[in-house]
Parts: sequence; structure tokens; C-alpha cells
Amino acid sequence: MSSSSAAADTYPKNPNIDALNYAFTLELSDTTDRIAGELALDVRFVGPGVRAVRLDLMGATSALAGKGMTVSAVTVNGGAVAYTHTDNELLVPLASTPAVNTRARVVVRYSGIPATGLKIGNNRYGERTFFSDNWPDKARHWLPTIDHVGDKATSEFIVSAPAHYQVVSNGLQLESTDLPGGRRRTHWKNSVPISPWLYVLGVARFAMQRVDTFEGKPIETWVYAKDRDAGFADFATPTKDVLAYYSDYVGPFAYERLANIQSNSVSGGMEAASAILYSEGSVSGTGSVRWRNVIIHEIAHQWFGNAVTEADWDDVWLSEGFATYFTLLYIEHAYGRDEFVRGLQSSQNTVRSFAAKNPTYTIIHKNLSRMEDVTSSHTYQKGSWTLHMLRGVVGSAAFQRGIRAYYAAHFNGTATTADFRRAMEEASGQELGWFFDQWLYKPGNLKVDGSWTYDAAAKQVRITLNQTQTDGSLFAMPIEVGVYSKGQPTPVVERVRITGKTNVFTIPAPVAPDSVRLDPNMWVLMDATFAKK
Repeated sequence: MSSSSAAADTYPKNPNIDALNYAFTLELSDTTDRIAGELALDVRFVGPGVRAVRLDLMGATSALAGKGMTVSAVTVNGGAVAYTHTDNELLVPLASTPAVNTRARVVVRYSGIPATGLKIGNNRYGERTFFSDNWPDKARHWLPTIDHVGDKATSEFIVSAPAHYQVVSNGLQLESTDLPGGRRRTHWKNSVPISPWLYVLGVARFAMQRVDTFEGKPIETWVYAKDRDAGFADFATPTKDVLAYYSDYVGPFAYERLANIQSNSVSGGMEAASAILYSEGSVSGTGSVRWRNVIIHEIAHQWFGNAVTEADWDDVWLSEGFATYFTLLYIEHAYGRDEFVRGLQSSQNTVRSFAAKNPTYTIIHKNLSRMEDVTSSHTYQKGSWTLHMLRGVVGSAAFQRGIRAYYAAHFNGTATTADFRRAMEEASGQELGWFFDQWLYKPGNLKVDGSWTYDAAAKQVRITLNQTQTDGSLFAMPIEVGVYSKGQPTPVVERVRITGKTNVFTIPAPVAPDSVRLDPNMWVLMDATFAKK
């Protein structure tokens, strides 16, 4: 399947409706896990023939042990409507077909106990907390939304909760007001369009630190009050340097602030736009390399996945593969080539292990329907390696030009793999369909059995490279060969291109080399044996 003909995922989209802003008003309590909510949704009708607004909202069912949301009222432009809420779909009818480019406000009042999506429970200190966990399509368990990765809108959270909590969300805080009865109202507004999985809410006894600013935008740390000292130390770095690096390499940071938040709703990190959630275990006071790298990865997502978002779940590698590779790029920039190479090697081992168990798996999904299958190590590690190989094929300068052009063209919007390919082809002047098809749309990995000999009479190195994968596939791939000889401070590096099952090349060499190495700069994802014959 070529990059231009991939099937879309199966979500029932309506391209004639554009969600503009979600404003969620929520009531939280210490005496019950039931939440009371109101959504005010502003929509624009960008195409003809719209008869209803469809929202995702999980209903209260026996399958969820009685948990889920119950809708009590819906209005459109202030007038009550006879909605339906069945099969986790809230359908809001319109009195008449709206004209193109007109707008409407849909207000939904609802309540219930979330089965997931919003975790209500005790943190590691036994303190009650409320934390979102919307990945990949769990926002619908507590928020009425068009719950699809490709649907982006601005958002607001207006939360009333007991006053002993602090509330954190996307964007900037507009209000914090103490209310009668020991409660507090907190209002956050995010003015940049994002996908529903990136909406975030954290309600806990926090310690908050304004760490610094980046280009005038706040950098914040939010950790449990009992983890204040350790958390402030652990999150002090490297956020600002990472923001600066990606802003320079890729393009501008999209959001109004960046907050690192300790939570108990995720096991690693969750790249919620402008307000990243990390596991409770991220805070130890040790500043571990593992969690440092998680911070880098989640900040990379602010560019890839958040600001430029995959249009369909089939293209989720545009988020996870990119964030994984750009984590390594920052590591190379900040901590050196050796740590970068170790990261590539670790990813290669992961790819090898996954491929052995899943030989038909492709990075780009084909009409994804089971959200449990949305990500795998291939979307992360093999996706990362695909970007690294692409950089090797087109050169580092063209690769960065392509990245910057792709980011600029789809900033705060959505993109497809075809869009990314187009940007890379324009930046490099190369046709890259062969590369994208074999690494993204087809399964399998390159395996090479190679050897070399030296022909003294001809003064050349003779190289044989055999493709040995057993699934019948053949790759076309440029591969560097390094010729190392005494008296030469640097090797002679030539690039050859394998295309068939058996490939033979010669490289001029005035003297017999001490050694010949395949892929000496580690640009190709392959299992290779290579020795003197």
C-alpha cells in the first residue's frame, strides 16, 4: 500500500462540523466520586447538510458497573432540544440545516461517576486526588467531545472543588476564587487548538513552583505538597534547554506555558498540551537519567503530536516515532554522541524483539479499529529509526529543512504521512516513495550477510552484501562502507546501494586496508554480519 492510498481509521467523522471551543464546568467533591458537569461547545458549520451534532459520551451501563455519564439537558443556541444518548453517542439535532460558516452553541448538562478517563482516588500518601488520563480516546468517559485525534479545538476548565485542593489544567489560569462552604472556583483557559486526548485536569494538594520563563512563557512545576523539595529538584532541569533546542531546530513552541505535573493517573508520562503529567515515581529527588529522558520525550511531543497532530490514528507514528527520535536528537545535542548511539542500539534491540513476535506488523496502521492496538514499540522505536534512516538518506541539512517546513505547514493543525513525505521530497529534491513504502507500509526488517576481500592487483576492495530475510521481501537501501587503512587519520567512506538479493561492489584502495566496516556511522536499521573473506 502506498502512502497516498492508506485507509483512514473507522471513527465516524463529520468534516462539515468544526469544534471551536469546549468550556467544561465541573463540580468535584470529597464525599462522592460523582461529578456534575456542563459543556458549552461552540461549533462552526463548514459544509452543507448538517442535521445534528454528534458527541462521544460514555453512558451509565451495566457493562461499566453503573458508572458512566447521564445527560439531563441539552440546548442549542439557548433552546432545549430532544437529544438522544445511546450506544455512548450523544446526538444533538438541529432545528434546521445551518448555512455554511454559521455557528452554534451547544450546552450539555450531565453527571455521573467516570469509569476511567478521570482517575479519582488516593495518591501514594493516601491523599485524595483527581487526575485525567484521556489517552487515547478516554476523554469521552467524563467529557462530551468529538473524541478523535484529528479534531482540535481550544478549551476551558472551570472547576469547583473543596478549597484545600489546587487545580491545574491546560493554558493559563484566569481565576481562583474562594466560594461559600469551603470551596474554590478555578478557571483555566487554553487558547491554542488541541485534540481531546491532550486535555488535562489535576486536582490535588500541590506545591507549585514558577521555575523560569521561556520566551516570556512560564515554566512551572506542580508536585504533591509532601514531595515539594524532591519534586522541585527533579523537575528543575532540563525543561528550558529542551524548549530552546526544539524551538531552534523545529519551529516555535505553540503554547502559553509549560508545566511538569506529578500525578497518579499515568505510569510514565502523558504529553498533555502545555501541562505534562508524569507518574508519581518520577519524583525521587535523585534526578534519574530515566526520568530526565521521559521529560525530554514529553516535551518533544509538544511539537509532534500536540502542535502538529496526526489526522488519523493510523498515522500515530507521526506522534510517537517523532517524539522518540527527537528525544535522541536532544540527547545527542546535550549529552553527546555516545549516549545517542546507545539510544539507537537500545531501540534496535526493541525492534528486533518485537518483529520476531509480530512479523506482519506495519508502522502505519491499516484502518485501525481497536484502540488497544494504537501504539506498539514499532510506532515508537521503529518509527524513530525510520526518521534516523531518512536523515541518513537525504542528509542532515535537508532533513532539518523538511522538518521545519512540515511543522510550519501544519502548525496547530493536523497532518498525514503523505504530508510529511511531501515536505521531505521538496526539501531534499528526492523522490522518496520507495523509502516510505518499505519502512512504513510494509512489515519486516533488513538482514544482511556480507563479506569483503582485497584485490591487490586491481587495488580495490570487493564487497558482497546478501539480503537474507526469509519472508521474501527485498529492500532498496543506501549503506555506507568504511575502509580503514594505516597512515590514514580518517577512513574512506563510500555509499553503496543494495537493491537485490545479492549485491557486489568495489571500492578503490591503493593499499590493503586494516579493516572494512559496514555502516560505520550507524545509519541503517538492519541485522548484519560482515567479515573479511
